[in-house]
Amino acid sequence: MPAQTSLGRALSQAREHTDELFGLVRPDSLYDRPIAERHRIIFYIGHLEAFDWNLIARYALDKASFHPTFDGLFAFGIDPPPGKLPADQPPDWPALSEVERYNRRTRDEIDELLDHVPEQLLHVALEHRLMHAETFAYILHNLAHERKIAPFLAPPAARPAPSGARFVAIPAGDARLGLDDRDAFGWDNEFGAHTVPVAAFSVARNKVTNGDYLAFVREGAAPPFFWTDRAGRWFYRGMFSEYPLPLECPVYVTHDEAQAYARWRGMRLPTEAEFHRAALAAPAPEAGTDNFDFHHWDPVPVSGSGEHAAQLTGNGWEWTSTPFAPFPGFEPFPFYRNYSEPFFDGQHYVLKGASPRTAACFARPSFRNWFRPQYPYLYATFRLVEG
Repeated sequence: MPAQTSLGRALSQAREHTDELFGLVRPDSLYDRPIAERHRIIFYIGHLEAFDWNLIARYALDKASFHPTFDGLFAFGIDPPPGKLPADQPPDWPALSEVERYNRRTRDEIDELLDHVPEQLLHVALEHRLMHAETFAYILHNLAHERKIAPFLAPPAARPAPSGARFVAIPAGDARLGLDDRDAFGWDNEFGAHTVPVAAFSVARNKVTNGDYLAFVREGAAPPFFWTDRAGRWFYRGMFSEYPLPLECPVYVTHDEAQAYARWRGMRLPTEAEFHRAALAAPAPEAGTDNFDFHHWDPVPVSGSGEHAAQLTGNGWEWTSTPFAPFPGFEPFPFYRNYSEPFFDGQHYVLKGASPRTAACFARPSFRNWFRPQYPYLYATFRLVEG
């Protein structure tokens, strides 16, 4: 199957997925802003098509714009510094019907152009949309339950409790980071490939759980963002309901909270290179078992036994102690210069792995996620390191 045909079908499937996500929002909530630091929901409905239009029709093929106002309005997300929140109001945004017309025409025109689009840009359009499927999931998570339309949810399968040693010894050796094949798709910050020597260390076989973290809270630490105290009982704010805190599931925390817990335990977070060393020895991830690629909305219990670290991909991104920075020879994408470079500021940290709402294409070892250390909304957990 030609690459364009395969990528075109994947893009169509990704559109169906994001359309279903937006369909979970009640119509009277489309102008809400569930997360103060992010745009209103209506922005994301227009953003995905505006990105595709600006990248494919305007940049790649120099096609004349049919709606330059929307091309600009929906072009960029936001990542404001702490204390600097957006101030727009619902009337500042166009009507949903206008956005939907723009989206329909954008898709129709882009679909006519797909055979002429460079393969790299089709990869960018596809993965950008799938990234936003996750971004919008955690935005949707913060919308009140009564303002969402819950789908049918099959209960997670029962999982065996972890057994065996709690820490896995990782011998000294080199970690290979990044990509070196320019024919393979990766984002600009994934290039170029290099090796980093890593000293021997021991890594926790499982992610830190809610039950583990509860002991820290009982010692006086603040509860994580997704927890709610109801008359002395802890509950988890799931995507579509609130339920008793699942002690066996990974805890979702900020980088600052993860570091504080690690210090409390006399340990630390892994570096990006140490994460790679641990993953090198682990079995290949499985979406249905390890909880990524949209199999579940919420975390499932940690699981795994044997001599390897478990769930390194899936069930929650994992914080590292590594600031997000370029690899040697970094070159920004000329068509998306603000994807990585603005965030090489020492104020963002690398995350590895995947969450329940991460598409399978991002399970490649080279992929790097990053966020501010105080950002509480994403599905991010951690594991401990000794040595």
